[in-house]
Amino acid sequence: MYRTTEQHHPIDRLYRSLEPEDTSTAVSVIVKLRGETCDIDCLYCYEKRKAAPGGARIGVDQIGQLARLFRNRPLAVELHGGEPLTAGREVIAEILRELAALPQVVRVSMQTNGVQLDGQWLDLFDAVYPQLRIGISLDGDAQGNTWRVGYDGEAVYPRVAAALELLGRRGRRVGVIAAVTPAVLGRAAPVLDHLAGFEAVNAVSFVPCFDSTIRRPTTVRARRIPASRVLQQAALKGDGAPTWAIHPDEYAEFVLAATAHWISSGYFTRLKLEPAVSTIRRLRGLGTGFCHFSDLKCDHVFTLYPDNRFGSCDELPWPQARLASLDEVTGEHQLIGLQQGSLLLDQGKALMAKCTTCDYRDTCGGGCVATRWRQDPAAAGDAYCDHRMRMVDGTAALLAQPANPEGSWCRTLRWHPRTPNSMRDVNAFTARWDDPAATRAEVRLHASAHGNINTVGLPGIHEADDLDPAHPKWREAIEPRVWPLAEVLTAHWGLITYDSCQGHRYDGLDLEPAELRVGLLPRDRAEYARTAAALCRAATATALPSGIEVRVTRSELTCETSHSTVPVLDLSLRPDGQDWDTYFTHLDAAARVLTDTLTAEDPTGTVCSCPPPDHAAEVYPAVTA
Repeated sequence: MYRTTEQHHPIDRLYRSLEPEDTSTAVSVIVKLRGETCDIDCLYCYEKRKAAPGGARIGVDQIGQLARLFRNRPLAVELHGGEPLTAGREVIAEILRELAALPQVVRVSMQTNGVQLDGQWLDLFDAVYPQLRIGISLDGDAQGNTWRVGYDGEAVYPRVAAALELLGRRGRRVGVIAAVTPAVLGRAAPVLDHLAGFEAVNAVSFVPCFDSTIRRPTTVRARRIPASRVLQQAALKGDGAPTWAIHPDEYAEFVLAATAHWISSGYFTRLKLEPAVSTIRRLRGLGTGFCHFSDLKCDHVFTLYPDNRFGSCDELPWPQARLASLDEVTGEHQLIGLQQGSLLLDQGKALMAKCTTCDYRDTCGGGCVATRWRQDPAAAGDAYCDHRMRMVDGTAALLAQPANPEGSWCRTLRWHPRTPNSMRDVNAFTARWDDPAATRAEVRLHASAHGNINTVGLPGIHEADDLDPAHPKWREAIEPRVWPLAEVLTAHWGLITYDSCQGHRYDGLDLEPAELRVGLLPRDRAEYARTAAALCRAATATALPSGIEVRVTRSELTCETSHSTVPVLDLSLRPDGQDWDTYFTHLDAAARVLTDTLTAEDPTGTVCSCPPPDHAAEVYPAVTA
């Protein structure tokens, strides 16, 4: 029996459950070699907030237990902490040798603060596991690392920077995980420049500090309170968020500024940037290994502690995320039963319930359950969802008009792909549009009883021949109510329209009503930027009758001949709510108002009506000067 997506609950498209039969899908295990034990004391460390005893070490026998538990599927292992290097060279060498001997282990990585990293450690890695992937935790430049300190309260940045320099001299390439805190806000470009300046760095992942729910300092078991914990206590503000926390909207603007600089500087040719790369891949309809954007979330991520505590992702709240002791789990079927009985995992899925009907579902991928918890689980994630949409919208703008990154601050134009949305030959159509002497073929124009004009004369979405203004049947091919809009956009604005619809009620049919729309196909990226900005200005300046709103969206048109895609813009009048009767009662008047606004608008310039963000001067100096 072949199973299809339609046979599953909608949440499965965003959050896939672990299934023993699916032996091709890898699981990730975060191996906490020393638990929460670490040689530095970052103020925002989520691991130490678990108040779990450290000091012990994971041994090779526990690695063997993992291999037996997941014997039938690929296994990705991340050596983590606390600080994994505190386990010592002998222990880590044994662990790496054991992992090298296990055929199902497809990837081994280590996330370290880099403080202890030296030539001897690199020699050991080269000898025992040369393909080990190394990740360094560093929040950008020295200023950005304000909250990464030793127990003495002193900055650790100089030692980590020295480790990166050493890695570069040894020819090693590493990824950096950088926490986005107030110390880097408004400085995305210089922070990225700084990290890219290390020869060893070929990947940067900016992760948010959404710690708005943190109220209490980390537990101190020693009699003497370390200087680092004094700093942490000072950073906590009673009923407010700690000073290292940021709001989701601040993170979105930082990521977009970093992405714009990553593109304009050319770093994209040699440095992977997250979450930019995963967002771009999802915009292109491609998959990604980043769990924030894929369906392999908490049910496919596990954590092992030295005392055999075994549970889900380490970023989830513990001990709630604990599933069992590793030596109590005999197989995947039992493990799945434990997952199904986990209240925390059920609550995490519930946080994503509204994602199943969201327009951004296929691009956003639902985000991260653990990050939602840290932001504010009681609020069900409105701010969290808003910032994900902002990143998608802004990144879509940067892809469509990379030379005009100011489009990324527009909050009027949203990403809304249309399906289906294709044309037989996009290049031939655009060339014919601008060549009045080109041969125009005969077309099939038939009207349905509901006013649709297409090749078959039926209501709903059907094939329609592609015409241009020089075609003798151009006017005849445009439905009457949308004709004035199409004429303004083609004759006055000089644009190419690839689609139009006057809006249809479909009374008596089992079809959703259709809204009035015009699809625009910019000739190049410069025209795209000008058109997008002008449509934003027009949309915000248009005062429509109650119950109707202007919507401008970014999408892509697929060429059926070349299988390539081109960025397009869609302008529509949509119901402001769900009242279609009110919509069609006032649609003619609304169309006239919008037509008048477009006639008065000058489609030049690339700055829209949306106010620039605080970081605009950093990324767009020519525009904001």
